[in-house]
Amino acid sequence: MTQPEYLNRLAPEDMREAVTCYFESGGKRLRPAVLLFCVGAVGGDEKRAICAAAATEIFHTWTLVHDDIIDRDPIRRGSPTVHERFRIKPSTRELYDNDEAEARHYGLSVAVLAGDVQHGWGISLMTELTRKYGLNPAVTLMLINTLDTRVLCTLVDGEMLDVQYSRLPVERLTFEQVENMLWKKTGALYEFCGEAGACIGLDCPDLKHPMAVALGRFCSECGTAFQLQDDILGIVGNEKTLGKPVGGDIREGKRTLIVLHAFQHADQTQRKFMLKTLGNPQASAEDVAEIKLLFTQLGSIAYTAHLARQRVDHALQNLAQIPPSPYRDLLQDWAEFMIEREF
Repeated sequence: MTQPEYLNRLAPEDMREAVTCYFESGGKRLRPAVLLFCVGAVGGDEKRAICAAAATEIFHTWTLVHDDIIDRDPIRRGSPTVHERFRIKPSTRELYDNDEAEARHYGLSVAVLAGDVQHGWGISLMTELTRKYGLNPAVTLMLINTLDTRVLCTLVDGEMLDVQYSRLPVERLTFEQVENMLWKKTGALYEFCGEAGACIGLDCPDLKHPMAVALGRFCSECGTAFQLQDDILGIVGNEKTLGKPVGGDIREGKRTLIVLHAFQHADQTQRKFMLKTLGNPQASAEDVAEIKLLFTQLGSIAYTAHLARQRVDHALQNLAQIPPSPYRDLLQDWAEFMIEREF
């Protein structure tokens, strides 16, 4: 369903703006890209999968809108997040007579509803695989069911664990727990993109087809590497390049592998300082800078970068099962970008 056809059903102008603003402010579009590359890698016509590629990006975007609420993030892609955008909007301030609490609640309400609409829009686009491009209906139904059950539940599970872990003592968490949480938040949707690309390209509803399995595993490993690199950039990245605040994960108390490694290698004084600063929304800029320095000095940034490299190297082994082609070359380049990127 095209953008005008779908969004014209939304009467309030604020809602149309909220649903589309993240798409208009950029983004890496890595998920739709890899889905299309996977279609081509198995010999399919990527033009038939454009709607599925767009659907995965829209599906991903609703999770960002809701994640920004959960993390209380004010910036996304260099612009205000949806809930912040509609909190500070002049029309909102006028509507609520500059009542800050009411304006904040309105912003949150708009963001929740926008995410709901994006979720529905993404699922509706998947139906075009059959309605518009003639794909086997069994493939389309299988992909929709997988996306809105297995993938959705895994993503929500990962987000819930992220919220819970941020309140747990660092010493109670294991590397395996945190890595599993990272995969659920990021790797699961990438895995789906690989599987979906293969199934669409083959016009086959079998997720256990060898090529679907290989490309799903490839994308899954790369997805975790992406999240590891994201955690690194959240500490040492360039704020202008990233389009979001650097150091926010420290104030939110995110339990990343960087944090776990640093805590294990810190002395008592350093641990005490970390515990005082991590998860403290009022932490000063100086304290946040000191934590960043500690992460570097203790080798935690380098350790996480090494893990991301290992993930990509392991992921690339799955491409051996895919016939040589320009699309397979693109998949290899895409994998390297996941850990070389600076935004």
